[in-house]
Amino acid sequence: MALGAASVAPTAPGASEQQVQSGRLERWSAFPSQFVPARPVEVWLPPSYDGRRPHAVLYMHDGQMLFDPRSTWNGQAWCVDQIAAPMIAAGQLRDFIVVGIWNRPEHRHAEFFPKAYADALPDSPVTQHYRAERLKSEVLSDAYLRFIVEELKPAVDARCATERGRDATFLMGSSMGGMISIYGLCEYPQVFGAAAALSTHWIGGHERNAEIPAAALAYLRRKLPPPGQCRLYMDRGTVELDALYDQAQAQVDALMVELGHKPPRVLSRVFEGQGHNERAWSSRLAQPLRFLLEPRA
Repeated sequence: MALGAASVAPTAPGASEQQVQSGRLERWSAFPSQFVPARPVEVWLPPSYDGRRPHAVLYMHDGQMLFDPRSTWNGQAWCVDQIAAPMIAAGQLRDFIVVGIWNRPEHRHAEFFPKAYADALPDSPVTQHYRAERLKSEVLSDAYLRFIVEELKPAVDARCATERGRDATFLMGSSMGGMISIYGLCEYPQVFGAAAALSTHWIGGHERNAEIPAAALAYLRRKLPPPGQCRLYMDRGTVELDALYDQAQAQVDALMVELGHKPPRVLSRVFEGQGHNERAWSSRLAQPLRFLLEPRA
């Protein structure tokens, strides 16, 4: 079922209500879509942004949590601008911009949980509870990815100086945002050349289970692009929700080895003592940024 205002073209982005310490933000206050509900989208342009040369593009989920801790529900943020700008200036990262896609809290699980996983889930108490308490609606992840690929990316490419190929188009997210980033890499390998998934929420809910990780593993076995045709960064902490990811992430890591995916194109990291929050993700953001955006030789 189509949602949103497909007939309304997005207006030119304006000034953002969030504040950044480096670079600037431009904002679509309600980006329309025929696939998912309209939402704010913000584009971060680094201090070095030059409209005369092309920039790689990093699409990041949970956009309202990326820049300004004063505006978030928990007083934390990734502080992407503060991490990325000095790395670009030092030549550690190639020129790039960030597209921060806000989530809709009431649809977050429905938009981020891969539909292919959902379609493969058995009927069990675990999956019944997940559908009732987390998804709460039809699964919208395929629609969310179509929104990014068919509507948002063309608008960003039209407004900004971008490199448009897969080798310059990336996804990043944490928790459920990690799940949808990996799913996007698999569903649209012709669009996205790499993804970073921090603290991937393989278990779906708040307890370890076999059903949801098994569905993810079966899908990845079928759909992950062949070795050499994608790059993927994954990590997890060891406390809070991240403490529950050890078994599932180990299974994913083993599958990567089995399928022939090896460093440096596929990495999986463990950060001892780090939990499931924006402060933790910000503290290690430099690592996935280097993985995705290291300057070309």
